[in-house]
Amino acid sequence: MAGVGPILSPWPPTDCLEVVQTGAWTLPDARSLAVELEAFLEAGSPPVYVGFGSMAMQAAPDAARAVIEAVRAQGRRTLLARGWAELAAIDDQDDCFVIDEVNQQVLFPRVAAVVHHGGAGTTTAAAQVGAPQLVVPQVADQPYWAGRVADLGIGAAHDRCVPTFESLSAGLRTALAPETRARAAGIAGTIRTDGATVAAETLITAIRGKGQEGSGRRSTSYSGLRSHPL
Repeated sequence: MAGVGPILSPWPPTDCLEVVQTGAWTLPDARSLAVELEAFLEAGSPPVYVGFGSMAMQAAPDAARAVIEAVRAQGRRTLLARGWAELAAIDDQDDCFVIDEVNQQVLFPRVAAVVHHGGAGTTTAAAQVGAPQLVVPQVADQPYWAGRVADLGIGAAHDRCVPTFESLSAGLRTALAPETRARAAGIAGTIRTDGATVAAETLITAIRGKGQEGSGRRSTSYSGLRSHPL
């Protein structure tokens, strides 16, 4: 059983095992956004969210400057998630706002695009609400998710782990294009959000089926013993 869906991450055909793709195991998040963040969102056009989660971005010490300047070059505001990279504003202009941990389910529908490292959770959270993405993969499965975003046409895959003004600008042009947003909105409607429920129901059905089979076998065995008295 795989906690991903066939649209965002199709399972390759195989004769070795049977796989049920349930969709992402995501719990609803009812937390509201901070008052200061709400004020920033309401003060102008939708910003570009930039956050690299648990990636320290040690190879890119100027990542904050690169992304802020690239976003500004597109005529957009920046919502900077501090994360383990300790991203911070580069000046006191009011087009950049820095946040810490946040409810992505509530925030992502209100941003112009999501620039991130390509973690499965962030990729799914953005895809589920139709937010275009620019993925800057660093390690492990992140290049895979970057490739899936690009293949689906719901954003762009950055081709190196160190972002620069030029490389981010190219990716943002793709992510912020109207056709990318339209494609992301269309894909959003195909991504299941009830993967945990599907998984539970699938397991319960399988267990009940096994129980019925076992009950039948025990009944047959018992009848056989009675027909052969000691």
